[in-house]
Amino acid sequence: MNFSKIIILFVLFLSIIQNSYSDNHDKKNIVDQAKEIAKAAAEAQAKAEQNIKNEIGEEEVPLNDPFAGNAAQSSSGITNFTDSSEEKKKLTLNNFKLVGIISGQFESYVSLADSSGKVITIQLFQELEEGLKFVDLRLTEAIFEKEDGKYMVIDFKNNVKEVDEY
Repeated sequence: MNFSKIIILFVLFLSIIQNSYSDNHDKKNIVDQAKEIAKAAAEAQAKAEQNIKNEIGEEEVPLNDPFAGNAAQSSSGITNFTDSSEEKKKLTLNNFKLVGIISGQFESYVSLADSSGKVITIQLFQELEEGLKFVDLRLTEAIFEKEDGKYMVIDFKNNVKEVDEY
């Protein structure tokens, strides 16, 4: 009887060892398969990127900064209005849209864009046109004084209104 118990235990021991070995072997196989799949995916992605580069080609880099606005076209950020009397006649507050307010401790500026996209930046107490002077600003609007003492207020929604006082 002892001999049969030994044989049964031996067979049972061998089956357990074989089972554990087969489990480890499967895990290694899964890891190897995962590595192969990752490698294949990386190769497919590299091929796709190469195809895109071949179809599109090298993109040309612009010579000017697209975020600089009109600063790249002119030497200074502030536009002077001594160019011609014809340009001065065309300038009215209704033809502009308020696009930026810059307020500092010592100086303040507003930027106005016309219908063609040209941005004009003027400093506090500078005239936009003869008889229309930039005199004050708030968080969302700029105030201009006319020669007759009335004020014109423009906001970011392009609302222009004439008021007696601000």
